[in-house]
Amino acid sequence: MLDTDRFAAMTDHFIHVVELAAAGVFAVLFAIGVVDLVIRIWEAALGGSITDPKVVIGFIDTGLLLLVIAEVYQTVIAYTQENDTRKIVRLIIYTGVIAMVRKAIIFRTGAYGTTKDALFAAVAYTTILLGLGGLLLIEHTFRKTSAE
Repeated sequence: MLDTDRFAAMTDHFIHVVELAAAGVFAVLFAIGVVDLVIRIWEAALGGSITDPKVVIGFIDTGLLLLVIAEVYQTVIAYTQENDTRKIVRLIIYTGVIAMVRKAIIFRTGAYGTTKDALFAAVAYTTILLGLGGLLLIEHTFRKTSAE
């Protein structure tokens, strides 16, 4: 017969190891992304395309993607350290805000089949951003009230 407490401890340890491995993967992805961004900026500067707005937007897009990766890493680390649930939720909200701002910055109506599709996407992005902003406001207000 299997001891349920022992089995639960083993699976908990397994999950903890996998979470740490995931954090390692995100750290490596972040490092690779930073090196890639620096190389792309260097090449654009040497090639003269550094002043092209589309190139600069590409750099911003990559930078924001790196921030998303960093926030996901922080979230995984918070899970492994069994931090306060509110901290983890806050990290997830920040990740969502950065991801949606990234989407808004690179938004191009030409990427959609029709104007209606582009409008639908824009409304969806706006709705998500407003919802995330509202969550941040509520969390900030709650944090201030609970600190008093």
